[in-house]
Amino acid sequence: MNRIFTLAILFSSFVAVNSCFAQCDGLRFATFAFPGEPVITSNIVYGNNVRFNGTAEPLELDIYQPLNDTASLRPLVIVAHGGSFIGGSRTGSDVVPMCKDFARLGYVAASIEYRIGMSNFPFPGPGQSDATEAVLRAVQDAKAAIRYFRKDVAENGNTYKIDTANIFMAGVSAGGFVALQLAYLDQESEIPTYVNMNNTGLGGGLQGLSGNLGYSSKVKAIINVAGAIGDTSWIKPGDIPVYSLHGTNDGTVPFNTAVITLAGIFPIMTVNGSNSVHIRANNVGITNCFEIEEGADHVPHVSSAAYYDTLINGSRDFLLHFMCDVPLNCSSNPILPATGNNIKKLSEGLINVFPNPVSTEFTITNKGQTRNCTVQVFDALGKIVFSQLMQSYSLTIETGSFTNGIYHLQLSDGYTVVSEKLVVTH
Repeated sequence: MNRIFTLAILFSSFVAVNSCFAQCDGLRFATFAFPGEPVITSNIVYGNNVRFNGTAEPLELDIYQPLNDTASLRPLVIVAHGGSFIGGSRTGSDVVPMCKDFARLGYVAASIEYRIGMSNFPFPGPGQSDATEAVLRAVQDAKAAIRYFRKDVAENGNTYKIDTANIFMAGVSAGGFVALQLAYLDQESEIPTYVNMNNTGLGGGLQGLSGNLGYSSKVKAIINVAGAIGDTSWIKPGDIPVYSLHGTNDGTVPFNTAVITLAGIFPIMTVNGSNSVHIRANNVGITNCFEIEEGADHVPHVSSAAYYDTLINGSRDFLLHFMCDVPLNCSSNPILPATGNNIKKLSEGLINVFPNPVSTEFTITNKGQTRNCTVQVFDALGKIVFSQLMQSYSLTIETGSFTNGIYHLQLSDGYTVVSEKLVVTH
């Protein structure tokens, strides 16, 4: 009986892994392959708990699914909002655009509400124990949200078609704290001694009592936007990979290691910002990318389209490494096509590729008479094997370094992507 059950699990894992790699066609996860407004399901209750003051609170999330997506298994990105643990919302401008663009890339995204509020705020003023307990309540809730989806897969037939082998956590500001603590504060012995886990709303230890117990709350990697961690020694060899973005002039959450001040009034405690996280990750060999925004203040992606593009591009490249087994790329290359535009096929007559199948070289002729296009060729696993700017109306590409097989050719001017299969036979 146990042997049969084990074989069933192994077979399910095999199917999940191969389904993900099958989706790495150079479009999904690499481009906005699902343009338009995602399918949004709101106000889903994923758990419940009590706040610091004993008030009962249902915990809700909103789900963003790719439009017209037929895949049976999709990776999931759970996103936590900012607000200093005293405000913020799952519908805030710091997280909603991210969720929509994750969906356009081919992920399912979930924006979560978590318990906010802090003892002794605003008067007489919170201390380090009050603030740390607020962080831990939010981490407990995030873990319940992760477990919610695994429980749905196991007990409800996988309502949202989630690949539980590929769940990621992202967070902005306070949400960045949540993502970092969720990833690295993973031992009960690491809980600071000044925190009383018997206080209201903190029962259940690091896993908490917010719901869906009995399922794993592990994630594959995290995205941290302008967050910080209480102690970098929690980050150990073999821990979860991290992508971070932080402004060097952040006046809310320190870029380095410094005292954080709540609401610009209450000095709380020393925390370790993204630069300190990056240094520690490098020192212990944790896979990581760090986007340093020189001169930028707190969460610059909210008010600047350029910073937002950098965040989404960098997150795309970071996640693509785990989804498609491509080399890690921390350069934040632009995502093509631009949001809301269509992917077109060669059969629509915009370009010609000849010969196809190809032996030694092929030529692209742009019949749309558009120059300055980016040409990329992806192998079957989604790895870029060729990339070049096409500055004239035609380009000849040699295939001597290509192995025999099926590739995906992509041509984009930043507004429209043309994509089709390319067959190489030497």
